[in-house]
Amino acid sequence: MKPVLPAAILTVPLAHRALHDAADGRPENSRAAIRAAIAAGYGIEIDLQLSSDGCAMVFHDNGLDRLAEASGPVRARTCSALQAIPLKGGDGEGIPELSEVLELVAGQVPLLIELKDQHGQMGLTDGALERATAEALKSYAGSVAVMSFNPNSVAELARLAPDIARGITTSAYDLAEWPELPRAVCDGLRGIPDFARTGSSFISHEVGDLPRPRVQALRNDGVPVLCWTVTSAAEETAARVFADNVTFEQYLSPLTS
Repeated sequence: MKPVLPAAILTVPLAHRALHDAADGRPENSRAAIRAAIAAGYGIEIDLQLSSDGCAMVFHDNGLDRLAEASGPVRARTCSALQAIPLKGGDGEGIPELSEVLELVAGQVPLLIELKDQHGQMGLTDGALERATAEALKSYAGSVAVMSFNPNSVAELARLAPDIARGITTSAYDLAEWPELPRAVCDGLRGIPDFARTGSSFISHEVGDLPRPRVQALRNDGVPVLCWTVTSAAEETAARVFADNVTFEQYLSPLTS
């Protein structure tokens, strides 16, 4: 039986890449942004990339240039080297490792972890990032779920960490928004064909595409639907007609008691 998505991930709004605001010293996926989300009582969504020595690093982009004081691919640097690279807009802190973030969150708020596609075109994974993630989560007792745009990554997570709720991050797969992907890949993934194969417990779908019939058919079948990324209170109100919870940024989602 596939694992059930923790209730808190459905009921507490999820701060996208943690509660980030680089203008206030809280870069994306940073310790400062994570602490701010915990203090506010929000759930946290974070991203993972792989270091050259097999560590799960909390960082969104494949390359360092946009977010860190360095350039080149994340995967070309060791864990210790990445930890020493300051994040732009921060107080000099480096890129955190997943194990450190898990110690920081420590079950205080729900945690949604997205593994970024390491293949480049959503193909078969080498399993390295999935292994590092599963290992880090072995002793974690808080509310947590994992997901990826790459269904092959989700399938590998099902094999390595079968008791952790897993889902597919899904999209309209507009070709203009996914220039790195061939049309055939976009056309294939758009219909979410791998939901059953991966033993997924939920999806997290692109907010502007929530009314898609396939998405709502899953929801009507009892599949929890999260969404990414809501950027205003008005957009959240509209999204909640079609989704069970939101991942948000650029405003503060209302917390219910």
